[in-house]
Amino acid sequence: MQWLSKIKRALFTALLLALLTTLLGPGAALPGDPFERVRAYTRQIEFDYAGWTWQALGVKGVQTALNLPAYQSADQQLKVVSDYLALIQEIQLNDGVIDQIFASPDIDNPQQTAVPFLQKRDQLNYQRSRLEPLCESILQQQVSQAAAELGLTLTGQPLPPVLYRITPLPLALIVSPREVIRQDADISLQTDLTIEQRIALEKQVENGMNVSALVVNIGGVGMYPTMVTTTTDLPWLLETIAHEWTHNYLTLRPLGLSYEKSPELRTMNETTASISGKEIARAVLAKYYPSLLPPEPVEEPAPQPAAPAEPQPEPTPPPFDFRAEMHTTRVTADELLAQGKIEEAESYMEARRKIFWDQGYQIRRLNQAYFAFHGAYADQPGGAAGTDPVGPAVRELRARAGSLAAFINQIAWMSSYNQLQQALGNAGQTAMTAP
Repeated sequence: MQWLSKIKRALFTALLLALLTTLLGPGAALPGDPFERVRAYTRQIEFDYAGWTWQALGVKGVQTALNLPAYQSADQQLKVVSDYLALIQEIQLNDGVIDQIFASPDIDNPQQTAVPFLQKRDQLNYQRSRLEPLCESILQQQVSQAAAELGLTLTGQPLPPVLYRITPLPLALIVSPREVIRQDADISLQTDLTIEQRIALEKQVENGMNVSALVVNIGGVGMYPTMVTTTTDLPWLLETIAHEWTHNYLTLRPLGLSYEKSPELRTMNETTASISGKEIARAVLAKYYPSLLPPEPVEEPAPQPAAPAEPQPEPTPPPFDFRAEMHTTRVTADELLAQGKIEEAESYMEARRKIFWDQGYQIRRLNQAYFAFHGAYADQPGGAAGTDPVGPAVRELRARAGSLAAFINQIAWMSSYNQLQQALGNAGQTAMTAP
């Protein structure tokens, strides 16, 4: 009977979710290590993963049992996604108006002025509560299909199943030593901390432990179901869903299980997930949303010699290249720290932050913790990773593997950076973050 089959599928999914939640949840740390020392400052404001996960499991269990996308045509599914993204945009615009009303010094009674917009917010959020679960189910199915077609399956299906939940995300407190860029702690904090609370926490940790600290926003968390932030950018949303699912895939294999063992393994994990996220998202866009698919890079023809021309005005300076400038900043900071010039390195990073700010990149703090966090995402050359060879090694392995599945199924079974070096024939090369 169909209803019995649905119940069995829902029960199976719930059991699988419970198992994976145990495997994928935040790991415990040994007393006395840097993680536990930092928690002395954060225990009262840490994010409740257990409560969130069980609530999300209930939602996903219902979605699995109903399997609503099965009752919609392909065109209807695409319309649901389009309507959902338009709804999120409308919610964000309406919230922006509310914020302006309460911030304006020219409005005497903001509470009264905002009434129609507050009422509209309630209506829009009700529509969102009805539409969002269906959109999630559709995008899960599309990402799952793309992953399967790319060969990332076990017995014909992606495992674990692709499951994600749109949700306010925890903040992350990142801690690095001052003398070297290295992530020693990444602690999830409650979603609603004010900017004043974030700054106060950073100062408390830095003054109490003589470290570099930074509270950062994140785009997703590899729990199960995975956590993804609200956005109207469909390509980014698909990439994040696939990125976090890749973490789930790796967590069932040695690379993911070894995530916390060294900075090199963290970079291997994050770079692999970034590469996978981009390729799976591109496959989804090509199949379902081709109008949003970026064009393939076009190779520029070789320049031809030209006849002498009339004198030209001085060329305008090249546009500001964020990745190149951030790469330069990281390399210089590493060099200063290697020479023991900690204060000079910190002053240099602050001076560079002001340059980025003047160019429109509103970086609140640029310090060792910033690079410890962002440097692990090394799927593209340059950027915050500096000269760390781990990211380029992962990219080289991807280039040699041919297919995405061959690449992931090779690197997934590695549990050390040395194994990656050996696979590339670079056993003599060491990562700059190695002790």
